[in-house]
Parts: sequence; structure tokens; C-alpha cells
Amino acid sequence: MLLGVNIDHIAVLREARKINDPNPLDALGICKLAGADQITIHLREDRRHIHDNDAKRICEISALPVNLECSINEDIIDIVCNMKPMRVTLVPESREEVTTEGGLDLASNFEKIKKAVKKLHENEIEVSLFIDPNKEMVKLSSKLNVEWIELHTGTFANVYAMLYSNLSNTHHTIPELELTREELKKTT
Repeated sequence: MLLGVNIDHIAVLREARKINDPNPLDALGICKLAGADQITIHLREDRRHIHDNDAKRICEISALPVNLECSINEDIIDIVCNMKPMRVTLVPESREEVTTEGGLDLASNFEKIKKAVKKLHENEIEVSLFIDPNKEMVKLSSKLNVEWIELHTGTFANVYAMLYSNLSNTHHTIPELELTREELKKTT
């Protein structure tokens, strides 16, 4: 098993503080020394975390393979192709969400995703799809000839947290999962 480290939230902290510290670039050496096998970043359309110059520099200087998460937006795909990360993980993106809340809708966006995959492959970039863990999405992924898939496990993680932590007793409780323990166990 290999370890990929997502350093995106270093940029979240930097942006919240509105200064250039901490710098996501500083994490590259730390991650390598700690045994990481891959660096992951997410170049969002609204650039609320990692910015283009961050992503470009990370792709240029990282001694570890870089996995760059991004939407299927054509402008973003063009930018990413110029950066040449080892791998791109295509993810759904909504400006309202704090973090990615589900997998790509391959059925509704098949042709757009196919076009993005083709362009990335033409630029010698491996492609991964962030999908919901169901057979339909896995089958559609195989039709897109991608090298990797990543399963969105947020629902399972939320159920687990509601079952085995104090989450339901906090202001972060998940109202739709405020069920009995038996009902929660049946949701997965």
C-alpha cells in the first residue's frame, strides 16, 4: 500500500490567514521525509485553496509524483495539461461545498469526461476518476480507459462517525443521519 498526502489544506489555512504562510511548497520535503509516495493538490475553479502558481511550482519541484485534482472544466484541463502532473484525478466541483461531497456523475457527463480524459492522455498524464462506490460508475469508468479510480467513501465515513464517535452530540451533527444505531447500521 502506498501513501498519498493531500497538502491542499495547508493552502486553506494560508488563505484564511491572508498571508503567505504556511506555504504548501514547504510540505513537499516534509512529506517525502515522512515516507509519502505521492503529493495530492486540488486546483479549484475558484482558486480558493491552491493557486495556479502553487500548482505549477509543486509540479515542477516535487520529488514525489503529483496527483492534481480538478474539475472537467475545459479551461482548467488546459491549465493542468501545461503543468504536467503525473496524474490528474477528475472530481465534481461545486462552489457551495467545503470539500468534495460526492463522486463524478459519469452518466450525465460522459462525453465531457471522455474529452477531458483524451486531452490528458494526449499530454501523457495518467487519469483517475473520483466516483461513487457503485457498479454503474465502475463500469462507466472502465469505458473511459482511465488508469485509476478513487471511490468516494464520505457516506460510509459519516455513518461510521455517527455510530462510533460523539459527532451526533456536536454542532457538526449530520441531521439526515440522526437515526437509531440499528437504522444507521442498515444504511451501509
